[in-house]
Amino acid sequence: MQKLVKVVFLYDFDKTLSPRNMQEFSFQDLIETNKDDWWDDVNVFAKKHNMDGALAMMYKLITVTRQKGIHLTKKDIVNLGKDIEFFEGVETFFKRISDYAKELGLDLKHYVISSGLKEIIEGTKIASNFHRIFASQFAYDDNGIPFWPSQAVNYTTKTQYIYRIRKNALDDLYNPSSVNEYIECKDDLVPYKNFVYFGDGQTDIPCMRTVSKKGGTSICVYTPNDKQSYLECRKLYLERRSDYLAPADYTEGSELDLICKNILKKIASYIVTDEDLK
Repeated sequence: MQKLVKVVFLYDFDKTLSPRNMQEFSFQDLIETNKDDWWDDVNVFAKKHNMDGALAMMYKLITVTRQKGIHLTKKDIVNLGKDIEFFEGVETFFKRISDYAKELGLDLKHYVISSGLKEIIEGTKIASNFHRIFASQFAYDDNGIPFWPSQAVNYTTKTQYIYRIRKNALDDLYNPSSVNEYIECKDDLVPYKNFVYFGDGQTDIPCMRTVSKKGGTSICVYTPNDKQSYLECRKLYLERRSDYLAPADYTEGSELDLICKNILKKIASYIVTDEDLK
């Protein structure tokens, strides 16, 4: 029996799978402020200290809640993901497209690479669909209280996870040698042409370009009926930062669904079976 060929779908999270940033659901209600005030506070703090945006967001998430007398534990942060909403079709997309891939002889795995919080994503309804979730996260003490960032993922550091996934160096994130080791047997690597990256805007450009330049495919999705989102996505497409653009509609038969199926059929066409070699 021919071994299934590995294929990787990589997703940004905010505004790619979900129509809003993950902090704009339960967390927004918890701190009783609107999203503009929250993000203004984060951005002003980041600028004042010349700080990475992901680190500023994490610092503010903890300090703002503590100022309101709310001491979040890891469990509390995970629970912030339960009310996150998704674009139409997202909740059924992963199994549907994986089943379709399997019919073509492909083993499709899904990964998230996000600058948002891993803990919040883990609390969502779709978390179980991902082989791994790579995102910013906290270190916790023995009582589950966050005390320091353990990972801060921004728009450029996101690219390291492409290499980790290709080499199956999915754990031991503290160890840089695992992702930089030379792999002699190329059969152990996932071919770049079997990578597909889904993003929505400027912060996804490094990942889109990395995947596309190495022979994979990048897709820029935009919020349906949102002119600004469409224009930003179209700009990236015209600048050849992405290979496709499509509305973020993941339902069966949608434009995005058909693009994904055509990409999978193209990958499947590369497969050389034992019979072909006889």
